[in-house]
Amino acid sequence: MIIDEGVRGRTVLLAGGTSAAGRASTRALTAAGAHVVVVGSNRQRLARLAAEMPDLAIERCDLTAADEVDALRDRVHSARGGVDGILHLVGGWRGGGGLAGQSDDDFAFLLRSLTALRHVSRAFDADLRASDAGRLAIVSSTAVERPLAGGANYAAVKAASEAWVRAVAQGYTKHARDAGRSATAAAVIFRVTSLEGLEDALAASVVALWDDDATAWNDVVIDIEPPG
Repeated sequence: MIIDEGVRGRTVLLAGGTSAAGRASTRALTAAGAHVVVVGSNRQRLARLAAEMPDLAIERCDLTAADEVDALRDRVHSARGGVDGILHLVGGWRGGGGLAGQSDDDFAFLLRSLTALRHVSRAFDADLRASDAGRLAIVSSTAVERPLAGGANYAAVKAASEAWVRAVAQGYTKHARDAGRSATAAAVIFRVTSLEGLEDALAASVVALWDDDATAWNDVVIDIEPPG
């Protein structure tokens, strides 16, 4: 069943969209009438998603490589003419062992999420600013507010990702002000303790980003919590 939503007809790119949260968001956005482009790097996961949703636009790309992201942008432009939204789901967890357990290898693994966010948000920045309803959203963690020694690497990368998105939000505001018009783009932070069991709640929150104007969402942190 197609639901009439503000996201109808929009092109939304899911960066790292082969996870359970990515599949839930893909289903919700597609049901709401959006055109979804799922981007991932794992061939097997992409193949399973293609088998599950044969009409879905799927792109393989290493989002930590700037040249590959630029090439991805060019392909999306050729196929869709640009994007109206990005949901950044590149992530993962490594931690434990107190502060002594915060290894450089784990930090490097976690840092890939921030690197991908930087590349994708810069490559598609002009698209989101040009759209009459551009949206950038990331999934962060409550660990930013309540960091633990055993998750110091993780919390630090999530905090840096939030800072990046807040800077993007300020850029959207400045761009609109300099152009003498109201802002149409918004950058949003979703926070969860864990995404497990909240995939559908996240998906619904993503769809809702197009139901209000940009000023309602820009530089906003939204906590997604278990029901009850």
